[in-house]
Amino acid sequence: MTALTEHLPPDEPAAPLSAATRRRAIVACLLGNLFELFDFGVYGYFAIQIGKAIFPSADPVVSLLASFATYGVGFLMRPVGAMVLGSYGDRHGRKAALAFTITLMAVATGLTGLVPSYAAIGIWAPVCLVVCRLLQGFSTGGEWGGATTFLVEHAPPGRRGFYGSLQQVSTGLAQILAISTALVLNTVLSTPDLEAWGWRLPFLAGFILAPIGYYLRSRVEESPEFVATARAKRIPVAPLRTALTVHRNAVLTCFGVTMIWTVSSYVFITFLPTYATQSLHMAPIVALGGTICASITSTIVVPLSGLASDRWGRTPMVISAVGFALFSIPLFMLLSQAQSFAALATVAVIAGVLYGLYNGAAPNALCTLFPTTVRYTALSVGYNGAVMIFGGFAPFIATMLVRETGSAIAPSFYVTACALASLLVLVWPRRNQVFAH
Repeated sequence: MTALTEHLPPDEPAAPLSAATRRRAIVACLLGNLFELFDFGVYGYFAIQIGKAIFPSADPVVSLLASFATYGVGFLMRPVGAMVLGSYGDRHGRKAALAFTITLMAVATGLTGLVPSYAAIGIWAPVCLVVCRLLQGFSTGGEWGGATTFLVEHAPPGRRGFYGSLQQVSTGLAQILAISTALVLNTVLSTPDLEAWGWRLPFLAGFILAPIGYYLRSRVEESPEFVATARAKRIPVAPLRTALTVHRNAVLTCFGVTMIWTVSSYVFITFLPTYATQSLHMAPIVALGGTICASITSTIVVPLSGLASDRWGRTPMVISAVGFALFSIPLFMLLSQAQSFAALATVAVIAGVLYGLYNGAAPNALCTLFPTTVRYTALSVGYNGAVMIFGGFAPFIATMLVRETGSAIAPSFYVTACALASLLVLVWPRRNQVFAH
């Protein structure tokens, strides 16, 4: 045990759980996480239509940049949500915090679908959209850390890696659902209908998902580790302060590890269809069809990586980071030169494998950094801080890089740099000591 944690009392052992209890917890957590991340992520697949409706401009790239900037604004609130909801979850329970996050997300998403166009209310249209994105970001800030913590704390001995990876399976399914929704709407609606009202439909679904998600999460049993901690009267008075002082090295490690994780997702999955459409002039259906390969591939690889991490620890993450550092530039070169569905699908599948390797092993690896008492807060802050800075604005940064450099492969430079940074954190000896907790 490191100097960072050796003065802390050990976590109170949790009572054993039945298989039925674990199944209910998994279903409630994964379905709720799927609903929430679909609501938050679907924006990226309608960025072009939202840009035209809410941010009209004679230059379509300017509209797209404004739309992606608003997409990134939602990430500004994620650390705030992480601090507030993480502290609430460490003090009052994971169950209560997660029931709140899904309700807030669904309501904010539904309201997004009701925002009038710029032609109808002028400047108030982007203002209303930004408010909705801020509420979504606040909710998401408490979702990932809470859902990951909840699943890992329900895992049987020796299965934490696999259980943590299940949270990312639901994330992958949310991405597949979001891309599929965009693909269907682009197929069945004409371009004028999609730009006029079609893009609103997936957001309005939030009003339907709110009661379902709340019902599922309000009826599940609390995390056994949290219950044991509460019974032992070890609930922290100020989880955020403890996380940022006693566990600051672990929070920084979490931050560094998350860099390539979030950037690879938002560049190769969220940004790629818009990039293929806007920069490579592919048809939207072709771009979305190729990109969905990344989400499907990643979702298949994630649980396998989780199982592997139970035996080999962070090794899948190291392999993934090395892969992104070596192959991001060649992948973008292939895509920019071939500009075909086959090339797009190839890039998406390779990126999906690398992303899935990281995605499956990372949740439990980060959970092991922190004790039960501050796990929700510290995990949420470290993860969402990196997502805000490096991931949320990744589509904006990638679009800007292409525009300013004139190079179609410019987004790959950003991915490569983040991969090298995260790899350094993973293999640096002093940082590795923090994982020993």
